[in-house]
Amino acid sequence: MAVLLPTLNENSNCITMSDKQNTEDFEEVLDENQTEATSESNIEQEELSVEEQLREDLAKEKDKFLRLFAEFENFKRRTSKERVELFKTAGQEIMVSMLPVLDDFERALKEMAKSEDKEMFKGVELIRVKFRETLKSKGLEEVEAEAGDVFNADLHEAITQIPAPNKNLKGKIVDVVEKGFKLGDKIIRHPKVVVGN
Repeated sequence: MAVLLPTLNENSNCITMSDKQNTEDFEEVLDENQTEATSESNIEQEELSVEEQLREDLAKEKDKFLRLFAEFENFKRRTSKERVELFKTAGQEIMVSMLPVLDDFERALKEMAKSEDKEMFKGVELIRVKFRETLKSKGLEEVEAEAGDVFNADLHEAITQIPAPNKNLKGKIVDVVEKGFKLGDKIIRHPKVVVGN
């Protein structure tokens, strides 16, 4: 489409009618071109906004996925830790119920040491050692407490206080009445002790 520009007539200084028509045509063409350019820029903006919207949606979904993944990892770690703790303490109830049997072995051996039947003493001693080693292999350990040790309320259970036989035993353990045991790092029975005051 040829664009006709208004020209001045050589004989006159005014614009002729045909020139006015050409000017109007020119303005129309300019308007059409501007309208097309505007609609093209609107389409580009719409495409950009659709693209931006898709990017935002993708970012949101990615964020959701990462949060869900992190939450799942935390859940796995937590349940794994709980399972390990459960396995560590699952035998606690059984161990606690076996401790009186171990105490009975200790008492029986003390009484059998007084008798003259040394073979029976050796037999019971072998059974006690085997029983104790079996419990030890399952994680049971004795909490060390001896006469003369400093009393520690976190480790020991004082059942009574007596006047100290000498000045060195004040605030210290005078006698161990019942042994204490721990399963792993957890004390399942505190040693029962007599403290000197």
